[in-house]
Amino acid sequence: MTRRHHKRYSGPPSDHFDGRRFFDHLDGMPPKSFREVLRWQFDGNRRRAVWPTWAPSPHLDQPPPRVDGGRVRLSFVGHVSWLIQTAGLNILVDPVWSMRASPVSWFGPKRCNDPGIPFEALPDIDIVLVSHGHYDHLDAATLSRLAARFAPRVITPLGNDVAMRRADRAIKAETFDWHDRVELGNGVAVHLVPTRHWSARGLFDRNAALWASFVLETEAGKIYIVCDSGYGEGKHFRSIGEAHGPLRLAILPIGAYEPRWFMQDQHMDPSEAVKALLDCGAETAIAHHHGTFQLTDEAIDAPLIALGEALDEAGIPRERFVALMPGQVVEI
Repeated sequence: MTRRHHKRYSGPPSDHFDGRRFFDHLDGMPPKSFREVLRWQFDGNRRRAVWPTWAPSPHLDQPPPRVDGGRVRLSFVGHVSWLIQTAGLNILVDPVWSMRASPVSWFGPKRCNDPGIPFEALPDIDIVLVSHGHYDHLDAATLSRLAARFAPRVITPLGNDVAMRRADRAIKAETFDWHDRVELGNGVAVHLVPTRHWSARGLFDRNAALWASFVLETEAGKIYIVCDSGYGEGKHFRSIGEAHGPLRLAILPIGAYEPRWFMQDQHMDPSEAVKALLDCGAETAIAHHHGTFQLTDEAIDAPLIALGEALDEAGIPRERFVALMPGQVVEI
């Protein structure tokens, strides 16, 4: 069922909503305090790697208008943005075409490579999946551009339509709860599932909107899309494998993880992403959430190096869990 609201989500309490704020009852932690944010930012011993100002990808995708039948074509736009084409549907995940992941255009994390698909080269977009309200995932400017050009359905967890409609009432937001299943058409459906994270757009709205991962049902198999998550005890990954397996593919985050004392509750490092792959039991995995926006302290190439090392240590072939550059494409 779709829930619609205007100023702030309002609904009955549940096992993950206390009537005012959402929480993760299974394997969650509250977001870090403002004091802890300041401790990280002004730590005299902080070691923040310097990223290149510009690190372009040699790849650029020109997607087809549609992909029919049981094939699935996945094009990596960058960070956590994907174009997924299957069954005649064109689906975007957490689309960010803006130069900065920020509430303002003049400050905040700046992208260091172009999107792997030029906005003008996008095919007709039918569906947009938005996982939560952080600015590197919910980019209101991009959603507004998509609304003006394609008027797609925007599927998002409870409460995120507030920010979308505040930015542009033309954005066709539909909000859903954890464990809801949404029919997208042509035999394709998406489940919104729990994930270990949190959400905010400002200083005073922490966890006022819900966050989620997605399980996409396609003819080629189920695709588990984790846009942001800490690992915790791995409970979410095991429960998704049990509830939705077998999974054909998992898309898992591997970046934005240093320093660990601050980031471990909300972002996995590559070794934890390998554990998540084993926990959920997916046949193969693709890495994302790296290499476009410097959100934390590790070097731009550190997640890729650490992923290879973690796979080797676990005895997993590197081809089972690959990392792409913007503009690269995978088909299943």
